[in-house]
Amino acid sequence: MAKNFGWSLYEMDNIEKEYNDHQCWGIVASIDVYGCDPQLISNKEEIRKFIVALVDSIGMVRHGEPMIERFSEGVLEGCSALQFIETSSITIHFDEGANRAFIDIFSCKYFDFKKAEEFCQHYLKGSNSKSFYFLRY
Repeated sequence: MAKNFGWSLYEMDNIEKEYNDHQCWGIVASIDVYGCDPQLISNKEEIRKFIVALVDSIGMVRHGEPMIERFSEGVLEGCSALQFIETSSITIHFDEGANRAFIDIFSCKYFDFKKAEEFCQHYLKGSNSKSFYFLRY
């Protein structure tokens, strides 16, 4: 059940209602942020700060420290990160060549994926973003 952007508050309330009414196991959000600040997506310490702030912004609790690794080569070189949260995990891949961030959040606790998208775009100083979600039954 994937949907795309342009959400009203009514629609967001309906997503949460569906989540609760169907006793969903979780919600997955995929967030793409374009035109990110290169300093924020290439520096491990800045990425760590972003992850900590993101977890706080969606009302989750971190389980351990973020794992951040730089690998690959050429146009694919960049950082990827994993943060366990008490209700599942967040994975992030950064494309330094095109200044993009790809963020996936899975949680058994409901969260507002549009607020997560807005937070990510603002924090990473992105020029635009998009997101979609689906519910796990």
